[in-house]
Amino acid sequence: MLIYPNSSCLLVIDIQDKLVPAVHENETLIKNTRWLVELAKLVNVPVLTSEQYPQGLGGTVAELKEILSEDGFMDKQHFSCIADSACNEKINSIRPNQVIIVGMEAHVCVLQTAIQLKQQAREVYVVADCVSSRNPYDKEMALERLRNCGVHIVTKEMVGFEWIQQSGTPEFKEFSTKYLR
Repeated sequence: MLIYPNSSCLLVIDIQDKLVPAVHENETLIKNTRWLVELAKLVNVPVLTSEQYPQGLGGTVAELKEILSEDGFMDKQHFSCIADSACNEKINSIRPNQVIIVGMEAHVCVLQTAIQLKQQAREVYVVADCVSSRNPYDKEMALERLRNCGVHIVTKEMVGFEWIQQSGTPEFKEFSTKYLR
């Protein structure tokens, strides 16, 4: 199944100040996530951002917070965004058929959210180069489990090209010059 900009949303999960330093390849995670958030904005895909217990774990890292919409933020206590009623309600309010997930940790909050979104009969895509965990093996096992549960494992460029859909448009021109270096 292809990803369409008019039926999808991007969900950024828990890329927070106090968690990021312990996560494997955290700089790459932030850089790739920023790339995808900026592209979502270019093609008018809604972006929602969760923060796990921000009072204790801090807010979303500054590199991302500066480009994220304030009204897209959601505080949560549950590991899964779907298990948290306020987050689930906010996600459902935009009624995305397709949810593209980035963030951390791949084997906890990303995994639980993705599985529960799948149980809601949505098309779920986890962006492999935009998720991480403290231990790379946990990420590897999470992606394997998600794949076995029917979640699509994709890359940021797969998502980007599917959102853009065709060459010869102003969006493609910006995409090819700004995002494909």
